[in-house]
Amino acid sequence: MANYSFEGLQPKISASAYVHPSAVIIGDVVVDDGCYIGPGASLRGDFGRIIMKRDANLQDNCVVHGTIGSETIICSRGHIGHGAVVHGCILEEDVLVGMNAVVMDDSVIGARSIVGSCAMVKANFICSTNSLVIGIPAKVVKTLTSSEIENKRQATQRYIDLAKRSLQSMRIC
Repeated sequence: MANYSFEGLQPKISASAYVHPSAVIIGDVVVDDGCYIGPGASLRGDFGRIIMKRDANLQDNCVVHGTIGSETIICSRGHIGHGAVVHGCILEEDVLVGMNAVVMDDSVIGARSIVGSCAMVKANFICSTNSLVIGIPAKVVKTLTSSEIENKRQATQRYIDLAKRSLQSMRIC
């Protein structure tokens, strides 16, 4: 993994987090216990702080970038799908952002919500808990059922387990 200090700020990464060697982490970034950061991911804490809380996952080729004077926060058990962009926003606990979705500045995605694949969440968007957010531009289309929330929880658990498995056994060969 490539970690870079920036203007004296160094990434802080828990020893129990897994960060793939091809991920890049720059500046004011905090990665908590049990997180998984996949191949090609980029976390740029050069404009604002980025925080990944416990057991969050950031999959292959995702970009997380802050905005000046604010924090970008992926709360506990956040689940960020391949190729997604998370920019200057807050994702509350248990949020899933689908593959290639974009969540823009000053947005707040409520706990246990799902942002669908390829959705474009415009700046300043706010949604309540348990929302399904889809489209371009994205909008809330329904409240998630308990079954849908449970399916999301199980998918996230697989990445929590993958972080542990990767720390134990992933090696260059």
